[in-house]
Amino acid sequence: MNFQRIAIGLFVLLVAALGVAFYIDWRMAVQLRTVKAFVEGYVLAEAVAACEKAKSTTPFKWNGGKQTAVIGLNSVKLNKDTVIASYTLVADSVYCDYDPIKKKANIGSNFLEREAF
Repeated sequence: MNFQRIAIGLFVLLVAALGVAFYIDWRMAVQLRTVKAFVEGYVLAEAVAACEKAKSTTPFKWNGGKQTAVIGLNSVKLNKDTVIASYTLVADSVYCDYDPIKKKANIGSNFLEREAF
Protein backbone atom coordinates (compact mmCIF):
# COMPACT_ATOMS: atom_id res chain seq x y z
CA MET A 1 0.00 0.00 0.00
CA ASN A 2 2.83 2.36 0.85
CA PHE A 3 4.58 1.58 -2.46
CA GLN A 4 1.42 2.45 -4.42
CA ARG A 5 1.14 5.85 -2.72
CA ILE A 6 4.79 6.62 -3.46
CA ALA A 7 4.41 5.51 -7.11
CA ILE A 8 1.24 7.61 -7.57
CA GLY A 9 2.94 10.60 -5.91
CA LEU A 10 5.96 10.30 -8.21
CA PHE A 11 3.67 9.98 -11.24
CA VAL A 12 1.75 13.13 -10.25
CA LEU A 13 5.06 14.97 -9.74
CA LEU A 14 6.28 13.81 -13.14
CA VAL A 15 3.09 14.99 -14.88
CA ALA A 16 3.28 18.36 -13.06
CA ALA A 17 6.95 18.78 -14.00
CA LEU A 18 6.20 18.02 -17.66
CA GLY A 19 3.34 20.50 -17.61
CA VAL A 20 5.59 23.22 -16.17
CA ALA A 21 8.32 22.44 -18.71
CA PHE A 22 5.90 22.69 -21.64
CA TYR A 23 4.47 25.94 -20.26
CA ILE A 24 7.94 27.49 -19.92
CA ASP A 25 8.83 26.32 -23.43
CA TRP A 26 5.65 27.88 -24.82
CA ARG A 27 6.31 31.20 -23.00
CA MET A 28 9.89 31.31 -24.26
CA ALA A 29 8.76 30.61 -27.83
CA VAL A 30 6.25 33.49 -27.63
CA GLN A 31 8.91 35.84 -26.31
CA LEU A 32 11.37 34.72 -28.99
CA ARG A 33 8.82 35.37 -31.74
CA THR A 34 8.17 38.83 -30.30
CA VAL A 35 11.86 39.69 -30.16
CA LYS A 36 12.42 38.32 -33.67
CA ALA A 37 9.55 40.42 -35.05
CA PHE A 38 10.94 43.53 -33.34
CA VAL A 39 14.45 42.93 -34.68
CA GLU A 40 13.15 42.24 -38.18
CA GLY A 41 11.12 45.46 -38.15
CA TYR A 42 14.11 47.42 -36.85
CA VAL A 43 16.54 46.00 -39.41
CA LEU A 44 14.27 46.22 -42.48
CA ALA A 45 14.94 49.88 -43.30
CA GLU A 46 18.71 49.41 -42.91
CA ALA A 47 18.65 46.25 -45.01
CA VAL A 48 16.71 47.86 -47.85
CA ALA A 49 19.03 50.88 -47.94
CA ALA A 50 22.19 48.74 -47.87
CA CYS A 51 20.88 46.34 -50.52
CA GLU A 52 19.95 49.16 -52.88
CA LYS A 53 23.41 50.72 -52.47
CA ALA A 54 25.32 47.44 -52.90
CA LYS A 55 27.35 47.17 -56.07
CA SER A 56 26.28 44.32 -58.31
CA THR A 57 25.71 43.46 -61.96
CA THR A 58 22.07 42.78 -61.09
CA PRO A 59 20.59 45.86 -59.41
CA PHE A 60 18.44 45.39 -56.34
CA LYS A 61 15.28 47.54 -56.60
CA TRP A 62 13.12 47.18 -53.47
CA ASN A 63 11.25 50.45 -54.01
CA GLY A 64 9.42 50.06 -57.29
CA GLY A 65 10.00 46.32 -57.48
CA LYS A 66 7.14 44.21 -58.85
CA GLN A 67 7.66 41.23 -56.55
CA THR A 68 9.29 41.90 -53.19
CA ALA A 69 9.48 39.62 -50.18
CA VAL A 70 11.20 39.43 -46.85
CA ILE A 71 12.61 35.98 -46.23
CA GLY A 72 13.59 37.00 -42.72
CA LEU A 73 16.26 37.02 -40.11
CA ASN A 74 18.44 33.91 -40.27
CA SER A 75 21.43 32.79 -38.28
CA VAL A 76 24.12 30.20 -38.71
CA LYS A 77 26.19 29.02 -35.76
CA LEU A 78 29.68 28.23 -36.99
CA ASN A 79 31.00 27.13 -33.63
CA LYS A 80 30.16 27.66 -29.98
CA ASP A 81 31.38 31.28 -30.03
CA THR A 82 30.44 32.52 -33.51
CA VAL A 83 26.92 33.18 -34.79
CA ILE A 84 26.46 34.81 -38.18
CA ALA A 85 23.18 36.64 -38.62
CA SER A 86 21.75 37.66 -41.97
CA TYR A 87 18.56 39.32 -43.08
CA THR A 88 17.43 38.17 -46.51
CA LEU A 89 15.32 40.19 -48.95
CA VAL A 90 14.12 39.30 -52.45
CA ALA A 91 13.12 41.83 -55.08
CA ASP A 92 12.27 40.68 -58.61
CA SER A 93 14.19 37.39 -58.14
CA VAL A 94 17.32 39.16 -56.89
CA TYR A 95 18.41 37.98 -53.44
CA CYS A 96 20.15 40.28 -50.99
CA ASP A 97 21.68 39.09 -47.72
CA TYR A 98 22.28 41.86 -45.20
CA ASP A 99 24.55 41.40 -42.19
CA PRO A 100 23.16 43.62 -39.41
CA ILE A 101 26.40 43.34 -37.39
CA LYS A 102 28.79 44.39 -40.16
CA LYS A 103 26.17 46.58 -41.91
CA LYS A 104 27.11 44.94 -45.22
CA ALA A 105 24.94 43.65 -48.06
CA ASN A 106 25.70 40.94 -50.64
CA ILE A 107 23.59 40.42 -53.73
CA GLY A 108 23.06 37.29 -55.82
CA SER A 109 20.38 36.57 -58.42
CA ASN A 110 19.89 32.99 -57.26
CA PHE A 111 20.80 30.81 -54.32
CA LEU A 112 23.97 29.44 -55.91
CA GLU A 113 25.36 32.91 -56.62
CA ARG A 114 24.86 34.16 -53.08
CA GLU A 115 28.06 34.54 -51.16
CA ALA A 116 28.58 33.81 -47.48
CA PHE A 117 29.68 36.67 -45.28
